[in-house]
Amino acid sequence: MKDCLFCKISKREIPSEIVYQDEILTVFKDINPAAPIHLLIIPNKHIVSVQEMEPGDEKILGKLFSAAKKAAEESGISDSGYRLIINNGPDAHQEILHLHLHLMGGGKMKHPIG
Repeated sequence: MKDCLFCKISKREIPSEIVYQDEILTVFKDINPAAPIHLLIIPNKHIVSVQEMEPGDEKILGKLFSAAKKAAEESGISDSGYRLIINNGPDAHQEILHLHLHLMGGGKMKHPIG
């Protein structure tokens, strides 16, 4: 999708603080962090949401979670804990229509969320 902000980030067409990228996904710092560590993990393939996933996309979702584990370890938050969130659709406040996984940590999280 040519106007998608996250597609432009993954193609490096607009600046972002990318911490990891490969042929499947991109990990970058959220520009409006909700926690001391707040990374976004996105598939490079444009997938609007979980609801829009196709059967072949399951591998991509697994890769997102593997990247989250590695990013948490590299950020030093794997032992203390972190939160993973995927917002899906308007009621969940999905603001960018490109599937993305939030990795947040680095301090006590508020609970319950919602």
